[in-house]
Amino acid sequence: MNRDEAFEFLDRTARGIAETFGSNCETLVHDMSIPSHPILVIYNGHISGRSAGSTMDILGNETELSEEGLRTDFVNLYATTPSGQQIKSSTFHMIGPDYNLALGINFDYTSLVYANRILVDLMSADADLKSAMWRSGDNRLGEVFDECLAAVGKPVNALNKADRLKIIALLDQKEAFSFRKSVPFIAQRLGVSRYTVYKYFSELAQERATGEAAQPEDA
Repeated sequence: MNRDEAFEFLDRTARGIAETFGSNCETLVHDMSIPSHPILVIYNGHISGRSAGSTMDILGNETELSEEGLRTDFVNLYATTPSGQQIKSSTFHMIGPDYNLALGINFDYTSLVYANRILVDLMSADADLKSAMWRSGDNRLGEVFDECLAAVGKPVNALNKADRLKIIALLDQKEAFSFRKSVPFIAQRLGVSRYTVYKYFSELAQERATGEAAQPEDA
């Protein structure tokens, strides 16, 4: 492949990538045989404000590259243009006996950053609606716990594992776990760790699953 053929291939590739990914994707071909690496052709140059013949890089600098920099591929790197756009940039070299060309791809994802911020704001909420509507006050969870403890009929310091499992089951029936921070509260009242509460909850789920599986089907 001679220089003209290499350039023609890279030019078609640059144009195709720009058309595929739209106006936010700048593509160009550099002549890397010259330390100032001038641009031979560019598509969607509005992103960086450059045109063919420019020796500026995506950062707005006119810096001559070292021999290593003129031959090294750079893939998926972050850059910010002088106008503040956020860019993902890659450069791929094609080197032959009498040429050193490079395909540059610069994707401007600034609008995606703003869109993500809007989505995060839209999806954030202070609390779940069910908890907010069900609670009659800040101590409602404590009241529910006391009701379940009274149903077992023992003080906390006299509870065994079976008793604690029963309390967890009763709390689940009363939807106590729909409260925010319910697990830390229940763990503290029972005098166990959060891990133990989750473990009890898992054991109860397994027991229910086993019981349901053991039920005979209707004739």
